Amino acid sequence: MTTRRAFLRATAGATFVAATGIAFAEDKPAKPKLKKAVKYGMMSGIKGSPTDKFNAIKKFGFQGVEIDSPSGLKLDEVVAARDATGILIHGVIDSVHWNKTLSNPDEKVRAEGLAALRGALKDAKTVGADTALLVPGVVNKDVTYEQCWERSTAEVKKALEDAEKAGVKIAIEVVWNNFITKPEQLVEYIDQFKSPWVGAYFDCSNMLKYGVPAATWIRQLGKRMLKFDFKGYSITKAKAAKDEWKGFAVGIGEGDEDWPEILKACGEVGYNTWATAEVAGGDEKWLADVSARMDKILELKS
Repeated sequence: MTTRRAFLRATAGATFVAATGIAFAEDKPAKPKLKKAVKYGMMSGIKGSPTDKFNAIKKFGFQGVEIDSPSGLKLDEVVAARDATGILIHGVIDSVHWNKTLSNPDEKVRAEGLAALRGALKDAKTVGADTALLVPGVVNKDVTYEQCWERSTAEVKKALEDAEKAGVKIAIEVVWNNFITKPEQLVEYIDQFKSPWVGAYFDCSNMLKYGVPAATWIRQLGKRMLKFDFKGYSITKAKAAKDEWKGFAVGIGEGDEDWPEILKACGEVGYNTWATAEVAGGDEKWLADVSARMDKILELKS
C-alpha cells in the first residue's frame, strides 16, 4: 500500500509539472552564490599602490583578487591593501610552474619547481588565501604523458605536508600543456593523492578546445573543483582562422561557453565560491566593462 501511495504521489507530481511548467523546489539545483574576482596582473592600467588598485576593483563590485608568487609585490603592502579595502586575496598563482616544471627531465629543475610551489603555499598563508594554483607539468618532445604524470605526482606529494601546515590547498590546473585533456583524467590525477589538500582549478574557457563542455567537467569534478576562471573563447573563430589562439579574440560572454549550463552544473555540485576573470589588463573603463560582463553571464544582477 505504501509503495502504491508513493507511486501515485510521484505520478501526480509529474502531471502537475507537465501541466503547469512549475517544478517543485527540490527538483531545481540551487543557484550558485558566486563572488567576482580578477587576477592582480589584470590591473596593469590602474596606477598606484596595491591599496589604490584594490579600491579600484572594489569600486566596480569585485570582492577578490589572485596574486602571483613569486612576484614583485611586497606582501605586507598587499595585506595592508586587503585590510584597508576588504578585498580578499582568495588565491595565489605559482608563477614558476611553466619554466621550472615538475615534469622536467632534470631533477634539479624539478627541485626548483617544488621550492616555488612551497613558496607559493607560504605566500598564500601570509596573505590569507586558501588555494595555490599549480600547472603540474608539461608534455612535450622531451616529456611523455606518463613521465609527466609520474614526475609531477612525486613532486606534489612532497608538498602535501607544506599545504596542510599552511592550511592552503594545491589547486591543479590543466591548460594547453598537452597533459590531462579529459575530466576523468583530472579526477584520477587528483584522487590518487588521497588528500584533502589537492583539488582542481578549472578554466571554463581554455578547455573548450578539447571538445568536452565545461559543465561536463564541473559535474565530473564535483567537490574536487576548488576554483574556476574564464575569459572568452570562440571555437568558430579559431577554426576560421586555422589558429587555436585566435579563439581568444572575443570578450567575456562572446565565446562558446554555455553559461546557463555552467551555472546549473555549479549549483548541482554545490559550488559556491569564487569566479575569477582572466583577461588582458586595462584601465578603469575596461574594468567596468569586465565587471558588467561578469554580472551578466554569472546572473549576479538582473
